[in-house]
Amino acid sequence: MKIVSIAISKKKGTTKQCVDQAVLLENHGIQGDAHAGDWHRQLSFLAAESIDAVSTPEFVLNFGDFAENIATTGIDWKSQKIGQKVRLGDSALVEITQIGKECHKKCAIFYRTGDCIMPKEGVFAKILAGGTICVGDEIILVE
Repeated sequence: MKIVSIAISKKKGTTKQCVDQAVLLENHGIQGDAHAGDWHRQLSFLAAESIDAVSTPEFVLNFGDFAENIATTGIDWKSQKIGQKVRLGDSALVEITQIGKECHKKCAIFYRTGDCIMPKEGVFAKILAGGTICVGDEIILVE
């Protein structure tokens, strides 16, 4: 299980831009990301396998298109439980707080992709311990 993409945006409701690394701030989120703050959805995850499943040869989707902060391989996020702790890289620790979400309006993501898989397959977490994460870092489910 590993991180294959890290993405941030300055505004909510828009696609995110990929970066090679990011700083997770305890009880805040990714430094510089619009979704950071004192709430339960400081960080979002989506499986790269889910992104691949909705891409087509005619319409290729990229990491960040669904406004996910972290895309991963080897983990089925939607089967995880609320409260599951997850280690990212060497030092960051997060806790899953929400699986899926309700979209109240059609945002730029919907208009770009024609649908959004975040409400069904996205997972959200709060940051318990901060640290720098990088593309390629290992993900460990903490028992």
